[in-house]
Amino acid sequence: MSMISTMSAQRALLERAYREAVAAAHPSRVVPAHLPPRPKGRSIVLAVGKASAAMAQALEAAWDGPLEGLVTARHGYGLKLSRLSLIEAAHPVPDQASEAAAHRSLALASSASAEDSVLVLMSGGASALWALPGEGLTLAAKQTLVRALLRSGADITEMNCVRRHLSAIKGGRLAAAAYPAPITTLAISDVVGDRPEAIGSGPTVADPTTLTQARAVLARYKIEDPGIGWSETPKQLDRASFTIVARAADALDRAAATLRDAGYTPVLLGDAITGEAREVGAAHAALARMHHARGERVALLSGGELTVTVTGEGRGGPNQEYALALATGLSGLEGVHGFAGDTDGADGSHDVAGAFVAPDTLQRAQQAGFDPAATLANNDAGSLFDAIGDLLVTGPTQTNVNDVRIVLIDP
Repeated sequence: MSMISTMSAQRALLERAYREAVAAAHPSRVVPAHLPPRPKGRSIVLAVGKASAAMAQALEAAWDGPLEGLVTARHGYGLKLSRLSLIEAAHPVPDQASEAAAHRSLALASSASAEDSVLVLMSGGASALWALPGEGLTLAAKQTLVRALLRSGADITEMNCVRRHLSAIKGGRLAAAAYPAPITTLAISDVVGDRPEAIGSGPTVADPTTLTQARAVLARYKIEDPGIGWSETPKQLDRASFTIVARAADALDRAAATLRDAGYTPVLLGDAITGEAREVGAAHAALARMHHARGERVALLSGGELTVTVTGEGRGGPNQEYALALATGLSGLEGVHGFAGDTDGADGSHDVAGAFVAPDTLQRAQQAGFDPAATLANNDAGSLFDAIGDLLVTGPTQTNVNDVRIVLIDP
């Protein structure tokens, strides 16, 4: 088999494994089995996140009769709904639609009586899509703060801790507003550790973190404290239940099965890996070299959420930066191919799912006029992979269980 056809086969397998991972967490597959029976009384449905429209579609298919509620999806992620209202808002930096959607959702929850019920369909991206700044804090100030957090290298747990304490809807406040109505949450987890308070910044669950911890995050990353909008979050909630219906482990298990069927031995490195994307990419390159030297035909799989401390002016996302660091660490090692992508179809703030790595990645990049090391230093992996045709663009996948990274080793 020629090198070109071998590389094409590996790339096709990587893409298939990624798409199988995404399919394992799609709302149409995971939501129906967890839906409660249709309530007899008034039922208010609030859906928010990158998977919200597909979660709402699954609900509409399962529940007959009239429905009342609001679905808040990312711009471009909306789907046709027959009985629920839909609004699209911005991610990762909230916009005026995010604020309006949060106002409407909070008002709907507050209107519930003890005889009513509230069903919340939660998925990743909800923190930006529901943005209701705390008292005295403007949306513009919140946007500035979010941009600073995104560039700081803070992980999602730290960012959401800050968001919960600067919000009128997050950190259990939506559930508090709905009381005494029972509130049921079904969530697709996009956070490391699958902690309910971190998914969408936990609008329906009690918050274990404190205001002091939130302000410490800003101090740690040298981000200016807004001075206003802060408040402590509810530490106990009644009549609130929370169920995770899909998580990163489910997606990785499906990808592993696909790769096992293709003749690889899956090696799961973890579904909760965090850290600087370039550092993790370099570490995985070293692991790949070790397995290659041993003559093992394996597939390294990992999930979680990587971060990028932005110091350059390029474009890309954590998975693209990881991929370039992986390629740099492999330095053209024959028989090793990789892919890193976000299961929502958007790596960072760009509409690119992720990037492929092949033994000739660096060679083709140099032929295209790129210095890989300088490109990595400039946080410009996206431009490099775009130039050599190694980006994967899927469009909205309608789910989000964070990153899927695969390294195939054919010694």
